[in-house]
Amino acid sequence: MPILDSFKLDGKVALVTGGNRGLGRQMALALAEAGANVAITSRSIHRAEEVAQSISEATGRKCVGYACDVANPSDVESMMAQLIDEFGGIHIVVNNAGINIRGPIDQLTLAEFQEVLDTNVTGMWLVCRAAAPYLKEQRYGRVINIGSTLSIIAIAERTPYASSKGAVLQMTRALALEWAPYGITVNAMLPGPFATEMNTSLVEDPVAYQSFIQKVPLGRWGELHEIGGLAVFLASDASSFVTGAGISIDGGWTVM
Repeated sequence: MPILDSFKLDGKVALVTGGNRGLGRQMALALAEAGANVAITSRSIHRAEEVAQSISEATGRKCVGYACDVANPSDVESMMAQLIDEFGGIHIVVNNAGINIRGPIDQLTLAEFQEVLDTNVTGMWLVCRAAAPYLKEQRYGRVINIGSTLSIIAIAERTPYASSKGAVLQMTRALALEWAPYGITVNAMLPGPFATEMNTSLVEDPVAYQSFIQKVPLGRWGELHEIGGLAVFLASDASSFVTGAGISIDGGWTVM
């Protein structure tokens, strides 16, 4: 197979949770541009449908939006059933839905800590569990879990987020071992600073913005479109011998 053909996703069905904004939207768009039909989720059905329509119009691929709170087991099971009925199967899962609540530990509530873990960790686990029967039966799958630089390093006042993203990386490794006999690869992407909606408060704070740039050898924040290439690689047959990896996309931050 010519090398560029191994990156094509024609005939594949991809799910991107939290695909209605930020990095999730960019990855959903990239997967569609590479040939996949795409399902995206959001807690808001109107937002999911609006973004799905825009991706479909831009790429000519089928894209459908679903309302789903990934921390809610019944939501996840219902969404997966609808997806299978609509698309006839699933090949690629991008666990991108996530939240961040910042602050000193003594100023955070247990409920806030649990909320972050429920979405970032339990939600990922529930989506993987729901997809498991379909991926295992066809003995093929590409699972991409979105971690963070905080999967491997830490920042003060980030105990909920850092704890959750460390768990994402470890769950990725465990699932890679569990699903390897079925031909399913499981990898984590570890983004550094990107100017997403989640990071608006940091982008708009000149001191915080510069403090991040000083940690990045490339000297800038990532641009949203730069997430797409790695997503397509890990979703495609080009990455068929890559599993259990945590791949940083952070401008060099984690090698400082």
